[in-house]
Amino acid sequence: MKKIVLMLACVAIFTACGNTATECACKGEKCEKCMKAEKKFVSKYTNADFYKDGVFQEEVAKQAFIEMFEFYDYPITDYLKENWWFIDFGLGDFEHCGMGGVFWVNDPDYGYFAHDIYLLPNQMLPEHKHVPTNFPVKMESWMVRNGWAYNFSEVGEETPGWENIVPESQKSCLVSKHYVKQNVGDIIHLRNAGEQTWHFLVGGDQGAIVHEWARYHDGTGNRYTNTKAVM
Repeated sequence: MKKIVLMLACVAIFTACGNTATECACKGEKCEKCMKAEKKFVSKYTNADFYKDGVFQEEVAKQAFIEMFEFYDYPITDYLKENWWFIDFGLGDFEHCGMGGVFWVNDPDYGYFAHDIYLLPNQMLPEHKHVPTNFPVKMESWMVRNGWAYNFSEVGEETPGWENIVPESQKSCLVSKHYVKQNVGDIIHLRNAGEQTWHFLVGGDQGAIVHEWARYHDGTGNRYTNTKAVM
């Protein structure tokens, strides 16, 4: 009987340590994993840091994302450092509208694509759609690895409160007003891809690292509702 009680106690302790609850049963103290789960990623950067004399400072953007990667224990490999990129789409508002990313693979012969999307807290990837070029229209699926995101699409009824999520600079040109909150592990597929659906993502209040899988990405097939946006 004592062995059974001891085993149950060990299971309770292990379970508590594996949760993100604010309290755990590890000898009456919070374990390292639980303490980390309580912390929130906060970016200290604003547009005042991202621009100098109106010029986008890519190195500052890179540093902002490095700090997010370190918070989430996201591996910064040599390949990543050689291939990552950061863009404000020419909109001059990287704090609110822009992204980072890396193409892990983009193969035109076999027609497949693997990409990680990086979004700082409350940062929006501009609304866009994909049109066919010499390649089929792009189909996409996304899974959140860290943080969480708002996944917007023009497909579906307008979600109340969307205007509180979208940056002020992007509201006037918006088509997609339906969204779902996408948490870690959630997989969402682009809806009505063959009809070239408008869509976009917004990082949650702790940013987001998002895996994307898709058909071959032909950048010339991107279209933006904000006509000032450039890739």
